[in-house]
Amino acid sequence: MEYKLIGPEHYEQVIDHLRRNFFADEPLNKAAGLCQKGFGNSELEHHSLETLHDKLSLMAVDRSEGAEQEECKIAGVILNGILRPGDTAQALQKLQASSDLNFKKIFELLYSHNLKVDLFGRFKVDRIFDVRILSVDASYRGQGIAKELVRHAESLARKRGFRLLKADATGIFSQKILRSHGFELFAEQLYAKYTDAGGQVVLPVEAPHIKLQLLTKKVGNDDGDEDPQ
Repeated sequence: MEYKLIGPEHYEQVIDHLRRNFFADEPLNKAAGLCQKGFGNSELEHHSLETLHDKLSLMAVDRSEGAEQEECKIAGVILNGILRPGDTAQALQKLQASSDLNFKKIFELLYSHNLKVDLFGRFKVDRIFDVRILSVDASYRGQGIAKELVRHAESLARKRGFRLLKADATGIFSQKILRSHGFELFAEQLYAKYTDAGGQVVLPVEAPHIKLQLLTKKVGNDDGDEDPQ
């Protein structure tokens, strides 16, 4: 398995991977009925592409079927973006213009949860390496690919001079993987207690996923491993 940076030439393949393996199965997307497996969602794809443009995302590529193939087989991806002060408040404001009510439900939770804390002030940083999507192809799960993607992402963050990594882990599996890599709980929200004005649960997420966790990890510079190409 080869781990490498995602370039513009891979964007279409990455979005196709997410349509088949992540968009419909992610706990919040599933609870909101955002999209069906194999199909996309324009707002979610736009959000993913914006993250890819930060040029910090990585993919696991299976070369076992031949390195000369024009299109590589993507086994997994980790989409990482740069978060700066004011970005989340601005994103929440822009979200109000969305006509996709299910998309709004999901990201209102994510953004409002983040706005309850001040990671920049707490950790005295002016930018954060934001782990946004971790996805592994169904046919490659159970091989430790997600853990390796997180390890490579952390190494990249160190090399790019970041001092803090952060993730909004929405499901139990991503939470376990990130915690195993030293991410620590900073804040959490039980889905059953996230209700509207009438007391109804906004996103009825299925067990075993019971809460959103905001996880963080402090890092220093690393001059060891080479930067992924």
